[in-house]
Amino acid sequence: MSLACQAVGGINLGQGVCDLPTPQHVAAGAIAAIGEHKAIYAPPAGVPELRAAAAHKIERSYGIKYDPLSEVVITSGATGGFAAAVLALCDPGDEVILFEPYYGYHYNTLVALGVTPVLVPLTPPDWRLDAEALDRYVTPRTRGLVVCSPSNPLGKVLTLDELDLLADFCRSHDLIAFTDEIYEHIVFDNRRHVPLASRPGMRDRCVTISGLSKTFSITGWRVGYLTAPAEAVSRIVIAHDLLYVCSPTPLQHGALAGLLNMPESYFTDLAASYQKKRDILCSALTEVGLTPYLPQGAYYVLCDARKLGEKTARAAAMKLLDRVGVASVSGASFYRDPIGETILRFCFAKEDDVLIEAAARLRKGLL
Repeated sequence: MSLACQAVGGINLGQGVCDLPTPQHVAAGAIAAIGEHKAIYAPPAGVPELRAAAAHKIERSYGIKYDPLSEVVITSGATGGFAAAVLALCDPGDEVILFEPYYGYHYNTLVALGVTPVLVPLTPPDWRLDAEALDRYVTPRTRGLVVCSPSNPLGKVLTLDELDLLADFCRSHDLIAFTDEIYEHIVFDNRRHVPLASRPGMRDRCVTISGLSKTFSITGWRVGYLTAPAEAVSRIVIAHDLLYVCSPTPLQHGALAGLLNMPESYFTDLAASYQKKRDILCSALTEVGLTPYLPQGAYYVLCDARKLGEKTARAAAMKLLDRVGVASVSGASFYRDPIGETILRFCFAKEDDVLIEAAARLRKGLL
């Protein structure tokens, strides 16, 4: 879709690429580290100061204490953390429950490592978790489940009731929870992100994965972090070392500068900024009949594409690109369930003027 969009000079709201500017503290920290020749391999678990800063940030935000020496790992992005955790803690032939719509890297990482994704479809408009339905997907080979909140691509933010449902499910079936919380600071309408690890009995069952890619608009830097019990971390560090060696050392120092210097207001302003972007796009989608499923967090929106009259979501995405010059992604990229063929995904991690132009093109071409 990105290539097709480029060919027609369109606006690319398809690929999940955040092209917003990097905060000055973060960029300056990386530049300073390069100038100081901090270019050798970082320790396998990451730069110690960054591990300590991540642990402090988690405790400050959520009240969960982790030992930075034994329970925190700096990873090559959140996806690198997920791959290392699955490699370290699962065996080929294990099953891991994955909710649809899913993030493609979660699905494909499981497959690549010989782990079977067991897909549990969530359906519009409420995308409700169902405890009884979940139980039907458990087998003797079930090792864990993947939780992504705020969700890519759905934008769903789990409620306390849903978190407690998942916590009870994990405890009942002795499962690991791999939680991707990379969008933790991008939540809307006065919601608050709550980690699954904070629920009763879950700290020792969770591999909690996050990072700075979305928070500081540094997706290409590959600086993530994860927390887990010390025994799990010791195995994850080995797996991450084998896969990636380390996250780039000077860029770890840039992330550290961000964590040490960015005021709390930065994070609240970040959420407000993205909520404005969401509303610019979703108001246009609503007006033209591509009814959006209003996201509660992250920077994606799914919409009902049936108005475009195509049999497949890919055909609908191409029709929209041809007619109005705005690129989206087929919902079938995130679903095996047929519901995916009725959905398109848009990314609104763009400057406001780009989104305003995209909204104008939608209105002009579809009204």
